[in-house]
Amino acid sequence: MLVSETQLQTIERYNLLSDLLDSNGIVSEEVLDKLRLNVKSLLESNHNDADLVDLCSNVIFHKNMKAFGLHQLILLYIEWEKTQHEGEETTVEE
Repeated sequence: MLVSETQLQTIERYNLLSDLLDSNGIVSEEVLDKLRLNVKSLLESNHNDADLVDLCSNVIFHKNMKAFGLHQLILLYIEWEKTQHEGEETTVEE
């Protein structure tokens, strides 16, 4: 499963991964269900957001998305977010 820059930006825009995990930090099928319920709610209120629909159909509701895949998505998002902030710091310093 491939995750695009636009899909990572959509995750950031809607803050989809914040407060998703509880204190134990374990990504389980229940966590994936929680994310899916949150996204369904967003879809109901944001019918016209093509980026959100794309993220849902190609990543979150993908037939192969399981707890392991969500864990990998979270790790990818953390790395992507770090590179975004490093780029901002470089721009500010210049």
